[in-house]
Amino acid sequence: MCAHSYHAHRPSRESDVEDSKAELRWGVEQRLEFIEFRLFWEGRVNRSDLMDQFGVSVNQASADLNRYIGLAPDNMVYDKSARTYVRTPVFAAHFSEPDASKYLAQLHSVADGILDRDDAWITELPPFASAPTPVRGVNPATLRSVVGAIRRSEAIEVKYQSLSRPEPSWRWIAPHAIAFDGFRWHTRAFCETDECFKDFLLSRMLKIRGSRESGVSAGADRDWHTEVTLEIAPHPDLSETQAKVIALDYGMRGGKAKIKVRRALLYYALRRLGLDTDPAARRPQDQQIILLNPEAVLEYDNGPQTASNTARTTTSPGLQAAKKNGLPH
Repeated sequence: MCAHSYHAHRPSRESDVEDSKAELRWGVEQRLEFIEFRLFWEGRVNRSDLMDQFGVSVNQASADLNRYIGLAPDNMVYDKSARTYVRTPVFAAHFSEPDASKYLAQLHSVADGILDRDDAWITELPPFASAPTPVRGVNPATLRSVVGAIRRSEAIEVKYQSLSRPEPSWRWIAPHAIAFDGFRWHTRAFCETDECFKDFLLSRMLKIRGSRESGVSAGADRDWHTEVTLEIAPHPDLSETQAKVIALDYGMRGGKAKIKVRRALLYYALRRLGLDTDPAARRPQDQQIILLNPEAVLEYDNGPQTASNTARTTTSPGLQAAKKNGLPH
């Protein structure tokens, strides 16, 4: 089919695909998404790929490929010499929009041993390495107890080692959520000792010895349920071309990007973005971005005290407010 006729008929074909997708069983649709994933990222797919990935028969794999051809006939053709289906120049995704972040996340998971190599949809892993981070020692039994308490709306008694105290102590907390700051896993919980919501590092929970019904509502955690929008832009002292590449790095539009973050996680977000210190303290090439709306952070300065008072001081606008709402206990 020529390019002209392809584009002329594409709207009706997309409608047919949407109608057909609605009728597909989940397992079939997942295999069709797999075919599309392999075509986009690897440029080819064959029956053995489906058989190896999903454990289906030869006949089922052939049926899946034929079904995909029926729904998206212009996306692949059979290469007799290579004995495989290959992507066409007019390929257009129908079942799953290509997403670089998902591909890289899968690559990261395989490389870190989180995802088994045989379970990955990537055929050939490219050479990969990442900056090492310390392994956080979260006890699986501890995590199970915390997740169970969240599901049952219970409080649990934990022996917790806080850095604000020399020795661990027992306390009752009512967890309602799990959070990740980019390096460590926390639970967001109401602390009955301090009578406020705080972050508790899972790795600092040394023992758990009891549970009981909690009378605290998760909806009362204002910092968790309130979002702050950070507006960032390239550092004004970067050259025009440097600013453009930073805009691409952060997915900016019109020279800025908006990032929504829970107020409880604001401190971590500012730190990860390099906005936890005065931008003037670093070279523009190192700082790279600035916060356009520091007032959006400062307006939360009257929020409840929910963090340890041992945090380091800084002149960065709004970081004192962020500390109060996010630093782990």
